[in-house]
Amino acid sequence: PMNCPFHIVLYKRKMWSYRDFPFRWAELGTVYRYEKSGALNGLKRVRGFTQDDAHLFCRIDQIQQEIETVLAFSMKILNNFEFKDFKIFLSTRPKKYVGELSVWDSAEAALEKALKASGVAYEINPEDGAFYGPKIDINVTDSIGRDWQLSTIQVDFNLPERFNLSYVGSDGQEHRPIMIHRALLGSIERFFGVLIEHFKGAFPIWLSPVQVSLIPVADRHIDIARKCASLLREKSIRVEIDGRNEKIGYKVREQVLAKVPYVIVIGDNELELETVTVRMRGGEQREMPLDDFLQLVDDDNRGGEYY
Repeated sequence: PMNCPFHIVLYKRKMWSYRDFPFRWAELGTVYRYEKSGALNGLKRVRGFTQDDAHLFCRIDQIQQEIETVLAFSMKILNNFEFKDFKIFLSTRPKKYVGELSVWDSAEAALEKALKASGVAYEINPEDGAFYGPKIDINVTDSIGRDWQLSTIQVDFNLPERFNLSYVGSDGQEHRPIMIHRALLGSIERFFGVLIEHFKGAFPIWLSPVQVSLIPVADRHIDIARKCASLLREKSIRVEIDGRNEKIGYKVREQVLAKVPYVIVIGDNELELETVTVRMRGGEQREMPLDDFLQLVDDDNRGGEYY
C-alpha cells in the first residue's frame, strides 16, 4: 500500500531543474492491505488505514539537510504529544538491493551525519534497510513500556529509476533525483491507538475532546449552564452540557470515568456566574472566580502547540 506512484506522476508533468530542489509533496492518503483476520489488532493493525505520507525530491548533495529537517520535525511532533522515550534505528543496506553501491554509501553517510548533528542516540540496524534505500525508524515507548514503530524516513533510489525520473543539472545533463519517503506519525489509526493507551484515556487538556463538562442540578439551571458554555466557547474551550434527567452523582461519575479534565456542577450558587466549583481530573475540588477558571483552562490549553 503506497501513495508514491501518484506523487511521481505529478512529478513527471514537467522537466525539472536542479534549482527547483528540494521539492516536497505531502498528503493524508488512505491505503489498503489485506491483513489476515488473525493479524488484525484494534487500531494497531487494520485493513484500511491513513498515512501521513510525504515525498521529498532532492539532489544527492541535499540528502543530509533534508534528513535533518525531517528528523527535527518528527521529534518536535512526538514531543508535543508527550512521548519522551525513543529508540532510533539507522537501517543499512540489505544483502539484496538496487542501485549503485556508491550512492548507497553516500545516503547512509548522510543519514548518519544527520543523526549525529541532531544529537540523538541511535543504533545501527545492519542490513535491515529497504531494498531501495537506507532508512531511519523512530520507535516510541509508551507509558507501560511497550515499543511502537511510528515515524520513518526512507531514502529511495529505486522508484526514480523505475519511473525514469530526471532533472537537468548545472552541467546541462539529465540526472536522477533522490526521493525521500517520510511519515511523521505513520498510520494515523495506529498512532491514535498508541496515543490512547499511552495516556490511558486521560489526554492532556489541549488534546481532550471535551475539556469542560457542565452539569445543571435542575431544569432551572440549564439556561445559566448555557450562558457559562458560551463564555467558555468564546475562549475556544470545548464544552458540553449534560442535561439528562439523571441523578447528579451518576452524571458526575460518568464524566469522571470519561476522564473529562474539568467538571462543574451548575446550581443556585452559580446563578450569577461569579464563582464556580470545579472538580479537577484526579478528584481535587476547587472554588474559584469564573474569570480565574477561564484563564486556568486557557493556560492549560496552550500547553499543546497544535491545540
